[in-house]
Amino acid sequence: MSTAGTVGKWKAMARPSLPSSLDSTLPGISREVLSVSMEPKYQCQQCKEILRKPFQAQCGHRFCVFCFKQLTSSGPIPCKTCRAEGIFEEATSMLNIAVAFPDNAARKEIDSLPAKCQNDGCNWSGTLKEYEGQHEGRCDFERVKCEACQALILVSEKDRHNERECEARTLNCKYCKVTFNFKEIKAHDEICQKFPMQCKDCGKKKIPREKFQEHIKSCAKSKSACQFSEIGCRAVVDNGKQQEHEQTSMTEHLRLMLAVLSSVHASPAGAHAAGHNAGRGGGPGVQQKVTALENIVCVLNREVERSALTLEALSRQHRLDQEKIDNLSNKVRQLERTLTMRDLQLAESEQSLRELQFCTYDGVFIWKIADFSRRRQDAVGGRAPAMFSPAFYSSKYGYKMCLRLYLNGDGTGRGTHLSLFFVVMRGKYDALLKWPFSQKVTLMLLDQNNREHIIDAFRPDVSSTSFQRPISEMNIASGCPLFCPLAKLAGKSSYLRDDTIFIKAIVDLTGL
Repeated sequence: MSTAGTVGKWKAMARPSLPSSLDSTLPGISREVLSVSMEPKYQCQQCKEILRKPFQAQCGHRFCVFCFKQLTSSGPIPCKTCRAEGIFEEATSMLNIAVAFPDNAARKEIDSLPAKCQNDGCNWSGTLKEYEGQHEGRCDFERVKCEACQALILVSEKDRHNERECEARTLNCKYCKVTFNFKEIKAHDEICQKFPMQCKDCGKKKIPREKFQEHIKSCAKSKSACQFSEIGCRAVVDNGKQQEHEQTSMTEHLRLMLAVLSSVHASPAGAHAAGHNAGRGGGPGVQQKVTALENIVCVLNREVERSALTLEALSRQHRLDQEKIDNLSNKVRQLERTLTMRDLQLAESEQSLRELQFCTYDGVFIWKIADFSRRRQDAVGGRAPAMFSPAFYSSKYGYKMCLRLYLNGDGTGRGTHLSLFFVVMRGKYDALLKWPFSQKVTLMLLDQNNREHIIDAFRPDVSSTSFQRPISEMNIASGCPLFCPLAKLAGKSSYLRDDTIFIKAIVDLTGL
């Protein structure tokens, strides 16, 4: 059989769920924790650290339960270590959660190994079990990376760092309530519309920036240039006295305006002469116009500078907003991943509940298989050649068993027959039972008219490994490859009604 075929066979048997007591969300423990050199048998073949809750594959190699689940999350895969060591065998070198088991012996040895804390300044020592249960993740000398600024800080100082020291900590502006990073506080203060400002003329404080220009225009003690400054008036007057200035300086303002108008209406020759005189420092009218233009240019320059500063501040705020958007996007992706994991856990729980609903404890089990046509097409196409029944028991504390059905046949029955097999599974009370399993097994395809059931029965070959006490999740299946010709299910068959068949298994309890 090819490697691809072997993988497909094992994927059909895979049962990825684990008891919660054996689960873990962490890879191996750092080998630097050990006070002695680490023996190779205590090393995880995946993460190369000390085994945490060791699992042993059927090939004999050990893995952390977390690493093993990661490796087999998409189904059984070939063991890379077996390949590297040149001992790969298709029958045993597949990493499959269904046939791996917790290595409690190795775990006890690892738990008793001497350990010490690797954090500078910490003098803790004990066993590896004590380290994992009492000290790991709780050491006051452990340094962790700040999620915001990426600096390494002591766990004991994490709260203080987050609240007072982190350069990238998030703050809310106490004026406008906008959120930003601490290192951007100055950039924000430059554009915050609620930021309090003080009028230098009247001394009034706490004027929001958005209302400051309005205040300047109305402030009685604020000084502004005369509105005739462009034609030569040099007066700078309190806002409250602008009207008084215009009334008292009306004659001067009219004189300035007359001079400007005269220069505008001058002849070309006069304009040339005025320009010539202006070049020599003459003509008061021309000089006034030049001065007015210079004042206008100065005002425009100041406006350009202010606009440049405002643009720079807005650009910094945009970067802050973009960082915030990126952080929120990352959080959304994390929440989506968490939700996916919860959905998987829920699906596993629902599967366990369904198995409990169909479980029996008297050695008699009836398996209802609905949607037969689609399932058989999946078998013919190789997508799901085999299917397993829920487990059933000979008694509450008895043998654990299940059935394995090939809807397109297996071995000599492939393409012509239904192949039905009986499987002995590992149970909680196997140590109290008689081995090998030797009870008579009867397999039946039920006639839904209750006339002529298809029946096959056998007594186990006690020398076969299929009936010894299981050392993995389940033994090799044994049964009837030629159980029922597929032709009997064609047309209006009494064995197939409403696209559903019923299979019955009876385990003889005599002698138990």
